Amino acid sequence: MQVDFYQLTRDPAEKVLPAIAQRILDNKGRLLIISDDAGQLDAISAALWTARADSFLAHAKSGEGDDALQPILLSQDTDAPNGARFVALADGNWRAVTEDFDRAFYLFPPEQTDNARSAWRTLGDGVERRYWKQDGGKWVQGP
Repeated sequence: MQVDFYQLTRDPAEKVLPAIAQRILDNKGRLLIISDDAGQLDAISAALWTARADSFLAHAKSGEGDDALQPILLSQDTDAPNGARFVALADGNWRAVTEDFDRAFYLFPPEQTDNARSAWRTLGDGVERRYWKQDGGKWVQGP
């Protein structure tokens, strides 16, 4: 299991997630995006529809279609009826979902750094952790 901690110092989750989602889909993976904030899920959905000028990233909100068929599923719940092996925690709230997924993307704003540190410490020895920070328009792996 791998957990990537993304500190959002420049861009909000809805701007970051389309690139992550595209990489996962390019590798034939499926993604579950979790947020307790319905407004944030709406913003993420809009970003996935408009991420590319020539196409879109197919997705749905949980309960609005056949969840099992969705390559990207947006939800307030940690269950992955779409069979996702990747999960993005978009609202900055850590959830203990690591056992069910191969990789987690934990996106958090600077004001939730203490929560991220706590989550980092609670992860087991078998979990690979990576910290990413925004440097201009790029992501840089940090210490």
